[in-house]
Amino acid sequence: MFSSVWNFVKRHKRKFIFTGALVGGVYFLGKYAQKKLSDMQEKEASDYISQARRQFHFESNQRTCNMTVLSMLPPLKEAITNQLNSESLTALLKEKPANKLEIWEDLKILSFTRTIVGVYSTCMLVVLLRVQLNIIGGYLYLDNSVGKSSPSPMAPPEVQQQYLSSIHHLLGDGLTELITVVKKAVQNALESVPLKQSLSLMEVEQQLSWIRAEVEAGERNMSWFLLADDQNALADQACGLTENDVVTIRLLNETRDMFDSPDFSTVLNSSFNRGFSRLLDNLAEFFRPPPGDSAPFAAPDSLSAVSLPLAKIIPIINGQINSICSETPSHFVQDLLMNDQVKQFAANVYETFSAPQDLQK
Repeated sequence: MFSSVWNFVKRHKRKFIFTGALVGGVYFLGKYAQKKLSDMQEKEASDYISQARRQFHFESNQRTCNMTVLSMLPPLKEAITNQLNSESLTALLKEKPANKLEIWEDLKILSFTRTIVGVYSTCMLVVLLRVQLNIIGGYLYLDNSVGKSSPSPMAPPEVQQQYLSSIHHLLGDGLTELITVVKKAVQNALESVPLKQSLSLMEVEQQLSWIRAEVEAGERNMSWFLLADDQNALADQACGLTENDVVTIRLLNETRDMFDSPDFSTVLNSSFNRGFSRLLDNLAEFFRPPPGDSAPFAAPDSLSAVSLPLAKIIPIINGQINSICSETPSHFVQDLLMNDQVKQFAANVYETFSAPQDLQK
């Protein structure tokens, strides 16, 4: 019996070898596929956890951005009102001086300048902090990532403080230069408009458009007001720079690179448009027809339904700084913080600087 079995095996040896190889191959192939599937599932789970962690960190960073903007508005308001002190002029008017008309003319220019500078600088503050805090946020995410190759942090606390202190340019020299540019444009637009002349909201909007066109077409790019150009001065001090200084300079240069991108210009212009639109919404409250006025030939919400003498518009314009630079979330500030284009740009900045390949570079 055993000899017959053996003879059968010898006759079909090749088939047995082929079948054994096939079964063994299928077995090992199955084990390999199972391991690959397991590895793939583990990688997907790891990627999902990493992405969720990154998303959570990003959202937390945006809340920090919002809180930082609100905390910076009082110093911004103080810086603007210190340089454009309309209160001293209104106090003089109460004393009924002989040069009353001259003071009113000064107040006209100063009030419009103050409010327009307030809109520009608040928009700039929102966008600047979005860029800076998302650059830092991206690096902090990498610093806390598992498997980070370099032991030294990319954004140590001292560097963060040094880097964020650059915002003083916007509250200092940048603001002073912005005031000069805006004041000149306001004078060109309004100097010849008499105080007794009545203006509708549509005509006020037209005046603001003319002023904006002159300011934004000026010699200086609008991003110049955001960040000082210290590259030459820093180059002269290169020998005495610390390691933290070098990292700060790199962050500032990366920020300038962001400012040079077409996307940044689009986002900044979008913020300006949103800011001036909200300003007009605020002014519209004062241009409503009085209760009971039928206004038969104009809809109550029409931009030209009501006109006010410029002398009455000046105090309205002058008081807008309290809404524009409000540390409590006003509609004006909320509109800027919730601007979808700003939020999307912030996400792109964070994505760029939190990507592992940037760490290798």
